[in-house]
Amino acid sequence: MDILNYTDDHKKFREDLRAFLAKEVNPFIPQWEKDHIVPKEVWRKMGEAGFLCTAQAKEFGGHGKDFLYSVIVCEETSRTGFTGLTASLHSDIVVPYIETFGTLEQKKKYIPKCTSGECISAVAMTEPDHGSDLASMTTIFEEDGDHYIINGTKTFISNGINCGLVVVAARDPRADNPYQAISMFIVEDGTPGFGRGKHLEKMGWHSQDTAELFFSKCRIPKANLLGQLGGGFIILMEKLQQERLVCAIGAVCAAEQVVEKVIEYCKNTKEPSGKPISKNQGTQFALVEMATEAKLGRVFVDKLIADHMEKKAVVVEVSMAKYWTTDLAKRTVDRAMDIVGDPGYLEAFGLARGFRDVRVMPIFAGTNEIMKRIAAGFMGL
Repeated sequence: MDILNYTDDHKKFREDLRAFLAKEVNPFIPQWEKDHIVPKEVWRKMGEAGFLCTAQAKEFGGHGKDFLYSVIVCEETSRTGFTGLTASLHSDIVVPYIETFGTLEQKKKYIPKCTSGECISAVAMTEPDHGSDLASMTTIFEEDGDHYIINGTKTFISNGINCGLVVVAARDPRADNPYQAISMFIVEDGTPGFGRGKHLEKMGWHSQDTAELFFSKCRIPKANLLGQLGGGFIILMEKLQQERLVCAIGAVCAAEQVVEKVIEYCKNTKEPSGKPISKNQGTQFALVEMATEAKLGRVFVDKLIADHMEKKAVVVEVSMAKYWTTDLAKRTVDRAMDIVGDPGYLEAFGLARGFRDVRVMPIFAGTNEIMKRIAAGFMGL
């Protein structure tokens, strides 16, 4: 029995998305990597085709589908071997903050635009001197009549250049308890005092528009408060299960895609003796080991997807999965490079980009060391 039960509608959705990516994304990846950005028009095309915000309720402008549609989007975009189009970050990490904690007015205002691709979303937590330690956040806010004023700097913000709205975490400097000091705000593109810094040059994820964001006396109406004042820490913690699950799905897909690619290469490339590389026993052992680990990761992640859809609390397990699968992706592509050799070092082959891109996966969405600390805490260690 399969862990996940995909219906004919799910399968048709996957086929349609795969065809869309083959036409609208794959041919342009090399150029977008050189340009270091994905055109906004691609997001609008994804929205028009129904591939964004699949899980958001129809009454708020989403598609009202189950989480398996989100899984399919994450899997198929990951299998392109391309990290620039972060549709899962947009649909399954940022927009859920608005759907769960936003007011009715906020939901009706923003979710339809996010579903259509007109508005690309981002979340701003990380700061130049503070990453995972939210209690040390230096971006602050203060009340001023019917408005809040935000001051501070965020960095390593995915979709930072293209975003039409950003969910910003800021701290009340007057609060004594650092975990009750954080609030979340929706800041729209064009808001006075909101500015973008340089498009960050990175080791990998070249076409992902990662940027610095600046808030200098950024004045937003009180209607843009997301959730309760002082409730930002709870908001962030509640959504981390899905965020880390999405990371694990993408990591498993990355490992699977690399295994498929290197197996195909070994079957179709001959040794000097004339036999395919895949007939070499040492190569066979390596490929079997890589494929086995990818299958282990797939079963683990699929079980967590099923548990998540049943509303089970699997915070510990997704923390384990996030660290293990991202480490898996990293060592899989590294081993693939050893097997393929010189051809794998060429950009045209595709492994080189994958080698660069997977390296950050153990770092973002909470470092893998933090994932282990979370698991250790729940285990009573």
